[in-house]
Amino acid sequence: MTEGKRQGESRKFDPNFKGPIHNRGCTDILCCILFIVALLGYFAVGIIAWSQGDPRKVIYPTDSRGEFCGQVGTPLEKKPLLFYFNILKCASPLVLLEFQCPTTQLCVEKCPDRHLTLVKAKLGSKEDREYYKQFCKDGVDLASASPPEILRDGLCPAMLMPSKAFTRRCLPALGTMKGGVVVVGNETMFDTGEGSNVNATDVLEASKKSNVVVEARQVAMRIFEDYTQSWHWILLGLVIAMVVSLIFIVLLRFLAGIMVWVMIVLVILVIGYGIFHCYMEFASLKGEPGADVTIRDLGLQTDFSVYLQIRQTWLAFMIILAIVEFIIILLLIFLRKRILIAIALIKEASRAVGHVMSSLFYPLLTFALLSVVIAYWAITAVFLSTSNEQVYKVFNTTECQYSRETCDPKTFNTSNASMQCPDAECLFAFYGGETLYHKYLILFQFYNVFLFFWCANFVTALGQVTLSGAFASYYWAFKKPDDIPAYPIFSSLGRALRYHTGSLAFGSLILSVVQVIRVILEYLDHKLKGAQNKCTKFLLSCMKCCFWCLEKCIKFLNRNAYIMIAIYGKSFCTSARDAFFLLMRNIIRVAVLDKVTDFLLFLGKLLIVGIVGIFSFFFFSGRIKAVEDAAPSLNYYWVPILTVVVGSYLIAHGFFSVYAMCVDTLFLCFLEDLERNDGSAERPYFMSQNLLSLLKKSNEEPKSVD
Repeated sequence: MTEGKRQGESRKFDPNFKGPIHNRGCTDILCCILFIVALLGYFAVGIIAWSQGDPRKVIYPTDSRGEFCGQVGTPLEKKPLLFYFNILKCASPLVLLEFQCPTTQLCVEKCPDRHLTLVKAKLGSKEDREYYKQFCKDGVDLASASPPEILRDGLCPAMLMPSKAFTRRCLPALGTMKGGVVVVGNETMFDTGEGSNVNATDVLEASKKSNVVVEARQVAMRIFEDYTQSWHWILLGLVIAMVVSLIFIVLLRFLAGIMVWVMIVLVILVIGYGIFHCYMEFASLKGEPGADVTIRDLGLQTDFSVYLQIRQTWLAFMIILAIVEFIIILLLIFLRKRILIAIALIKEASRAVGHVMSSLFYPLLTFALLSVVIAYWAITAVFLSTSNEQVYKVFNTTECQYSRETCDPKTFNTSNASMQCPDAECLFAFYGGETLYHKYLILFQFYNVFLFFWCANFVTALGQVTLSGAFASYYWAFKKPDDIPAYPIFSSLGRALRYHTGSLAFGSLILSVVQVIRVILEYLDHKLKGAQNKCTKFLLSCMKCCFWCLEKCIKFLNRNAYIMIAIYGKSFCTSARDAFFLLMRNIIRVAVLDKVTDFLLFLGKLLIVGIVGIFSFFFFSGRIKAVEDAAPSLNYYWVPILTVVVGSYLIAHGFFSVYAMCVDTLFLCFLEDLERNDGSAERPYFMSQNLLSLLKKSNEEPKSVD
């Protein structure tokens, strides 16, 4: 087989070809039907989840009867806090296995603020008894019942200790005195009310275990508080990022060559300033107490600002930025000759965007559709995860054959478990279920994740086909702008939805399968982190690397396949094959030209993110004296900074994705143009004369095609 055959046959001259073919038919119909059926199934899963789920299980803490503390419209509306009868039982390993503390849990109006035992309350004043009664089950009469009977029936806790509300749970008010002595309410020892004393250190350990499920919420609540304080400033930062991106795109339209060089210089300067700032912070911390502590010694801290107080953090930032700066400068040196050709291609893309201005607003439609997909997936996931039923289990302190078995709290007092194990209780354990729906719940969750990837990739594919169809109309218009369709974006979108929904679903399906496999591998890697089998870890790492590479390759092939679909209207497989062979026949140009333009556009995104990120850093950290009073008071000033930086990148990516799609489409059309035409009067090139002259200067003059 010859080299030409292996890379497919070149396109032949066709005098009737004038861009995207209008006379086309539906492609990949089976995939279209499969996608529609999958969407109907997705809606069905959502309806079932919404009818079975209850998001209140995430919002409100749950008592031993499975009722929500503080839920509006219930008897517990004015009791928003969860109180543990015996916090010491939370030190049991069972907490780590079942995420449930094996002690009675009660919804209360406020947490206890003093130490008091049941016996002292019984023998004390009426005020003490009334105070103690609010932490007991309903219907308890402390005046008539004896403490042993009350404790036997689990009606009241044996003691109360000073507590504070944390994530809606009453946890001991722990503190530390000089010398590192742990105290609770200024006391180091407590009477348990059962004839023994307990050390405050034991209470600390139990408190940590009881909070294992909600420990991360402390950080989450602080972050949420920061968002409530700074959301309007974040919004302003994102608006500024949008304005800067729009100005940059407009300037790129008229001053493409100058803007690219200005962009390159500014990126180098911005990163250079970042290196300088990191060095100044690193130097200023020299000799400061605790500044020489390493990140490893510091460990994981919920207050992330602590990391900015050590020198090693700024040294790491400085090294990372220096490496990025070195790589960028090195690439610019080696690619200096190709940058001129890439600039010519960007100029041509600027002209195309200028003639198809509506393309700049298309990312808003993509963003809106992706927002709907993400919102539907997130809401469905929450409802699915909260659609389990209340499961009660037997909890006890002594030997019992019924321990950890499922029980019914309504009939537990008359059951064999209650008679044979007097100290046992039937308490709410977790949410689960044994119905047919609950057995297949994990499959519904998997289906939700898979359809999320499929729908998100479909929306992205629709945007790529729409934009490429519009820009292909521009390229193949011999007399610009007279031969360009009146509404190229709407025409291209209509063709994509009418004829090629199946092809888009096919390409999206292939990519989604790979992405789901990557998610499964990440899940397995997370589960096997504690494993000691190095061979398993190595194989898993290799598989993750392979599927990452496979995903990148599929995205590249899909992108070019969608361009061919937009132009010729063929099926996905045929278009992917034609695009692949076209690129293989011009592999050198692909490597040195198309990727250089991608690199330059990436620098543009980097510049916008850098400018907005630096200003947001100085504003939120209070380093700009003129607006110091206007800056909000925050727990973590990096929260709004990170949000603005990520949001700025997404906004810049949205604008530059139009340019990137335009460049890729024009590049593929340019390669087709070289094969179809020879520059003669009968077969003229459609490409720009400036781009053609640059190709000649770079010794890449197009050859005639017979």
